[in-house]
Amino acid sequence: MAAVITLYPTVTPPSYHRIVSPSLKIPTDTQRPIPVGLLACQRDPLLRELETSIISCTISQPASFPSVKKGKKTSAPAPADQPALEVILHDTVIFPEGGGQPSDTGIIKTADGRTWTVTQAKRHGGHAVHYVQAEQAEDGLTSLTPGTNVTVSLGELDFDRRYDHMSMHTSQHLLSAVLENSLNIHTLSWSLTAAPAPSYVELARSMTTEEILAVQSEANKLVFEGRKVHVEVQEMDDKPQPAVPVLESGRAVGKGVPTDYTGGIMRTVIIDGVDRSPCCGTHLPTLHNLQLFIIPQTEALSRSAATSARLYFLAGPRLITYLTSTHSQLAAAAATLSCGAPQVPDRIGQVVDERKRAEKRVDDLEFELAKHVAGDVWQEMESSQAALFVKHVHRTDDSANALGFLSAVTTAFANIIPAERRFVLVFSSSPSSQTSTSASVLLVFGSDEKCVKLAGDLLKGKLNIKGGGKGTRWSGKFTGVWREGREDAVVSEVLKVIST
Repeated sequence: MAAVITLYPTVTPPSYHRIVSPSLKIPTDTQRPIPVGLLACQRDPLLRELETSIISCTISQPASFPSVKKGKKTSAPAPADQPALEVILHDTVIFPEGGGQPSDTGIIKTADGRTWTVTQAKRHGGHAVHYVQAEQAEDGLTSLTPGTNVTVSLGELDFDRRYDHMSMHTSQHLLSAVLENSLNIHTLSWSLTAAPAPSYVELARSMTTEEILAVQSEANKLVFEGRKVHVEVQEMDDKPQPAVPVLESGRAVGKGVPTDYTGGIMRTVIIDGVDRSPCCGTHLPTLHNLQLFIIPQTEALSRSAATSARLYFLAGPRLITYLTSTHSQLAAAAATLSCGAPQVPDRIGQVVDERKRAEKRVDDLEFELAKHVAGDVWQEMESSQAALFVKHVHRTDDSANALGFLSAVTTAFANIIPAERRFVLVFSSSPSSQTSTSASVLLVFGSDEKCVKLAGDLLKGKLNIKGGGKGTRWSGKFTGVWREGREDAVVSEVLKVIST
């Protein structure tokens, strides 16, 4: 697979972070933590390293680390056999999760050269709390003492992860704004999924392909214009915050300021001429290079009171990864199909048509074979003088629907047998290569329901077969190796009991 290289902007413009409250200042007292809303990671999202000091360090409770769920946005928990420390710094470049954006990961480096891994950061009230791995809790408490000067930073992988989150988060603001401005479609919620999966916005209704393409075109026009992004912060007054808008369906549009937030900062992210949205997340200072790709379909979601839809999208490094992976898959498919990439759809169509014709031929041949098998049994039955004709037919079949073929045999047999003749037939089928987990199928077919039921019950008891039936047919599955001298003998014994 080709390597994916992303060229990051290196400097955040001085005009990115704007304090609009005359009395609001960034705290300079190093014995007090800067509140979430004014953190360095929020003032300068491209900053990777910062000299700061420790405010507090305590042993974390295990409950601080949630279990990891596949497909959800999660951060890496500390290993269960290692303690974790909760560290509050005066300032930080490590973003604590919020606004739908997952936590950063990073590093704290002490003056003695030791490095401490930050597995995640969370907002507690108005403060950012760093969860730090420590082989020995006491050792960590000794090194990370309050007042100690440290360097907090994002490593290469940490920054790659942050940049991906910023790209998707800023793109979500752009996408939601265009949806609302162009089509009056509100974003109910969104999910920044784990890379490289597409993220999604949840909308109040589904969209047509034409609408999706129009929104994508409008969004990318703003991207190509390189619209600027900046942040305005102000003090949060004591008045109750405006209620979150609610649609007629009862669904809320977005989320308000968390009720447990005590930082006192109102933060608004502005895309010039496009959108103003309250948000605590990190955002890129420009839309430049954030080309947006929307998966051209929506996924409908039904709830008890309303129906909504998910619209998936990609941008930034995640889009490059997606295109690289898609190209590799397309190239591999082209090589397998012995054609060029542009011819893959047509070639797949040809293969599917050929497969359908081949399956039709197989079905026709199996139908003819079923009639021959039924005819052979009828010839033997016709020469028999028994009042109740019984017979077991076992065959080897590696097809995916061996029971379907046995059913075809019984149907063909029913079409030629006289109504007055009494019989019980057992058809069984096993794969050519068997192990202890192999499955063999059985089908009991007869002229009398009671005899069929009795045969099925006896087979269940003697061979531990799981099955059941209704009327003149009973089917079951045997797990294990079917042997002629063992399982066949049991079936013959069952039929002997039935016929006496």
